Formats: sequence, structure tokens, C-alpha cells
Amino acid sequence: LLYNVQQGSLYVTIKRCAELLGMDKTGFSDPYVKVSLLPLTNKAHRQKTSTKKRTLNPEFNETLTFVIPFKDLPKKTLQIDVFDKDVGKHDDYIGSIILSTSAKAERQKQWNNCIQNPGNEFEQWHKLEVLE
Repeated sequence: LLYNVQQGSLYVTIKRCAELLGMDKTGFSDPYVKVSLLPLTNKAHRQKTSTKKRTLNPEFNETLTFVIPFKDLPKKTLQIDVFDKDVGKHDDYIGSIILSTSAKAERQKQWNNCIQNPGNEFEQWHKLEVLE
């Protein structure tokens, strides 16, 4: 997670997931990650990674870029959702994490560090939760 003031952009790097649930009959999943900067103000504030086939431990190493004024960042929430891609039907939801100024523990800390220290990258492992 990094905010670049000169470029007016938030960079969200999805490196990997570990020990995901197997959502397919094979016992594996075809995971991808959808990242949303909420509340949505334009379509570019919802992006996703590529899909990784037949794995519970996908390696993404993909950076998603969100153009947003720095002053708006504290009012935003970053929602990261993991899905299992299914052909011809709805994708299966695996879990989520939320980063914001009102998030709990390490999630709030990572978001606040990003806001308070623009230009610095903050990496953190997070455990997925199932959002209702």
C-alpha cells in the first residue's frame, strides 16, 4: 500500500493469498482479487487482478492504481474481496478485508500509516473475513 503525492495515486499491490478455501469440486479454487475504493466515485475505483487457475495459494504480484486526491484518502475505505472464478455462473465469494480509518487493529494501522507517510510502502498480511 503506497500513496504517491506527485502522481495523486494510491497503489495497492496484491502479492499473494495463502490457504484459501477450495470452492470447486476439485478441491481447488480459481481465485482473483477485486479491490474497491469506497464510496465509489467512478468506475476506475473498482479493479481486479488476473485469475489464477486451480490453486489455494495464488501468487499475484499485481499493482492496481487508483487516482484520488490525497485530501480524500482519509474519507475512503479500501475493500479487498477474494472470489473463485466460475465459468457460466456466479463467482463464489471467498472472503474480504477492509482498510479504513475506522477499521480494527492492523487494518486501521496500515491505512493510517499510508495516509500519514505518503511515499512509503506498507506491507501487511491480513486474514480474510466473511462479510455479511
